[in-house]
Amino acid sequence: MAGHPKKKYSHANQGKRRSHLALAAVNLAPCPQCRTLKKPHEACPHCGTYRGRQITVIKTKRAAPGPA
Repeated sequence: MAGHPKKKYSHANQGKRRSHLALAAVNLAPCPQCRTLKKPHEACPHCGTYRGRQITVIKTKRAAPGPA
């Protein structure tokens, strides 16, 4: 059987114990090609470039054909 605590953790001590579990905001950097915000060290999701090279091909939405 696993061990069990002998006393109840107070809410203050519980908060102190969990103080390092907070989530941090994601850092974003502008893409040098298209200037949209992206995660550093990753390919740009908007233009598909990384370190000045085209890595992925981004598909663009085609406009719906209008009445002829």
